[in-house]
Amino acid sequence: MTTSTGVGGLRDLDELQQRSHPVRGVVALIVGVIGLIFAIGLSISFGAADISLSTVWTAITHFSPDVTTHQIIHDIRLPRVLGAGLVGGCFAVAGAIMQGMTRNPLADSGLLGLNSGAAFMLAICFAFFPNLSYMYIVLWSFIGAGLGVAIVYGVGSLSKGGLTPMRLVLAGAAVSALLGALGEGVALYYRIGQDLAFWYAGGVSGTKWYHLQILSPWILASMIGALILSRSITLLSLGEEIAVGLGQRTTVVKIWGMVIVLVLAGAAVSVVGAVGFVGLIVPHFMRYIVGHDYRWIISCSLIYGALLVVLADLVARMINPPYETPIGALIAFIGVPFFLYIARKGGKEL
Repeated sequence: MTTSTGVGGLRDLDELQQRSHPVRGVVALIVGVIGLIFAIGLSISFGAADISLSTVWTAITHFSPDVTTHQIIHDIRLPRVLGAGLVGGCFAVAGAIMQGMTRNPLADSGLLGLNSGAAFMLAICFAFFPNLSYMYIVLWSFIGAGLGVAIVYGVGSLSKGGLTPMRLVLAGAAVSALLGALGEGVALYYRIGQDLAFWYAGGVSGTKWYHLQILSPWILASMIGALILSRSITLLSLGEEIAVGLGQRTTVVKIWGMVIVLVLAGAAVSVVGAVGFVGLIVPHFMRYIVGHDYRWIISCSLIYGALLVVLADLVARMINPPYETPIGALIAFIGVPFFLYIARKGGKEL
């Protein structure tokens, strides 16, 4: 039996390698990095005071604290844009890992309760511990993300037929609605709605350098861990029996994968709020381009997730200046039709 599974697994692995496109992956990475650099420069230059790209470059390479435009770029716009890129990469990589591990085409931190759990814990922090430092807010976001996904999986596993992709999404929608309502109830009762409006709407305007200094080590470690696990996630995406037949310790991979997802989602929500659909859209798009090897999917999702949120933040400032449209609403405008398309298609590409 083991031999049969191993032979079948090798056959599936060969087929998967044939369906992967490393050349496309390299091209996608190069194009994505160039596009991201250009988008960052454009986003930094646009605002209440328009600044030329040459001035942006000078402020980054030869910063002078005596020049007003340099101060605007360094203190306000650069941390904002870098924060947008970081959280976009976090959401996209978290979604890619979840889709690969669960073989669920609808998996996304926003759809499976992680974002709403983190946002709920933020409401608790603002209500009962208003003077917490940002480090502790991040830690509570991690705990909230874990709480959200634990409830979703607990509710979903109570179903008679077990955890199917659609049941998992339905449980995620129900739990997300519950935690969102509880968070809003706490905000209303303790009159902290003004403080939480930023996180619920989704935006990066309040991102500062100290936010990035606290989050960067967590995010960097998680991204490295995701790349290390990427080959194992590729095998898991073939099915658990096949992965075991090929020598994978699937339980260990799933535990570490979920830890990475919780850190990425919790860190992202602590900065930008409960923004959904980034982790749903980007991995599907990258899978279509680079194939089914998660070494390429995760790497490209990091770049294109960052690009998506940077561009969304730029558009949010252009729609109705000087006011800003929540980036969560902009991404949902794309994400909801895409979600319906994937749900109707049944995720046959996974």
